[in-house]
Amino acid sequence: MNKTIRAYFKDSRAHRYSILFALPLLLGYEALAAMLAKPGQGELRNGADALFRAAFTAVAGDRGPIIFMAAVSLLGVGLVVRDLRKSNGLRPMMFVGMLAESLVLAFVFGLVVGLVTAQLLGSLHALSIGPVTELSWPTRLMLSLGAGLYEELFFRVVLVTALAAGARVVLGLGPRGGGFLAAFVGAFIFSAFHYIGPFGDEWKLQSFVFRMLSGLAFSGLYLLRGFGITAWTHALYDAFLLL
Repeated sequence: MNKTIRAYFKDSRAHRYSILFALPLLLGYEALAAMLAKPGQGELRNGADALFRAAFTAVAGDRGPIIFMAAVSLLGVGLVVRDLRKSNGLRPMMFVGMLAESLVLAFVFGLVVGLVTAQLLGSLHALSIGPVTELSWPTRLMLSLGAGLYEELFFRVVLVTALAAGARVVLGLGPRGGGFLAAFVGAFIFSAFHYIGPFGDEWKLQSFVFRMLSGLAFSGLYLLRGFGITAWTHALYDAFLLL
């Protein structure tokens, strides 16, 4: 592996690239959610986003969603600024490479996870992605962007990290053992999450295994490539399925 490729794989994980790369997902998701909101009916939101907002609302009341967005924004800006101070600035072509990598990974993940599921359980004709397919394509695009951003933030950054820490403290596992257990349990919860709510899937073994394998793949990708590329890969992966 030459020096340029090594630098790409190292720098693309850094906060200055990873967080800024994920920023268009946030802007696109919020813009579409506001545009698609119907008067008197509120906004349709990704489930993981709704969980974050509900948690902040339970603590801070009606201002909870605003506080949540402010907290996410301030944390992101703080991490980017701190990273920029330690680096030599930004190289715009890095974002082009990260987008190309995410496109390839989204295609490969969809192909490999589908093939493995088919090998384990047979035909994927029974795979269901729920009543979300009845929504308009802008709504499905919005939900895909939100899935990439907020599901990775919730299930990988928060949940898998917390499970791994709990496995080390409570069960006495090492970093690898705790990480493997956290990834497996997190993938199980991630899959089960897709059957909750009015737009959840109809439960079928094929789709559950498909989602769980996807969760394991995204956990591995997050550990190897960081948040930004994982979020974009997940968003594009969902967009390919839904659009």
